[in-house]
Amino acid sequence: MTGPLPMPLAPETRQDFARRTARALLEIGAVELAGERPFILSSGVASPVYINVRKVISHPAIREMLMRFAVEVLDADIGRDQIDSIAGAETAGIPFAAWIAAMTGKPMLYVRKRAQGFGPSAMIEGEARPGSRVLLVEDLTTDGASKIRFCEALRQADVRVRDVIMLFQYDIFPETRAALADHGLRLHALATWRDILTVARDGTWFTPEELTRIADFLDAPLDWSAAHGGSRRLIF
Repeated sequence: MTGPLPMPLAPETRQDFARRTARALLEIGAVELAGERPFILSSGVASPVYINVRKVISHPAIREMLMRFAVEVLDADIGRDQIDSIAGAETAGIPFAAWIAAMTGKPMLYVRKRAQGFGPSAMIEGEARPGSRVLLVEDLTTDGASKIRFCEALRQADVRVRDVIMLFQYDIFPETRAALADHGLRLHALATWRDILTVARDGTWFTPEELTRIADFLDAPLDWSAAHGGSRRLIF
């Protein structure tokens, strides 16, 4: 006689994606706590914590898991049939864009930070076909300003872009979503700082005092920044 059939595994939810992404980033040491001097982010904001999502590229199992999550988010939020090409943002977005393009069978291109040459495609490598629908891929976003610049570069090449997928979003600045919406852009991320903090509280990565320091920053990031030598506002 055979035993009862095993129960099917429940499908993973977006909350599962966020929790597992946050745990993976903590486990590979991608979340770093500053010493006496805070980190100064590219936005000019001072922060007690820094996240280096680029470490994911050196961990094959985690990389594969997160890319699977990203493709599932693409399918659920946007629809694979609504995208013609995958674009990586120089430099950190390029490897993730390449893996997503391979998994979805989509053409890939990448967007430079600065133009090389002349003309509307001077910031783009690969085939940017006029009128094509392009998904921008990045490693993370803090305030969203660089995402706006990359997408504007794509649009100057006469392609259509409205969605950006990334592994991690700070999601602590209310101004970010409004600024992106003003430019016709939507963000899709696997995890945020709140996910990191939730998972970290159940582990031993940080002391209670360190967790309180991180929470204080997340609750009022620009006030914390101004009090520690950083910018007191975001500039888009």
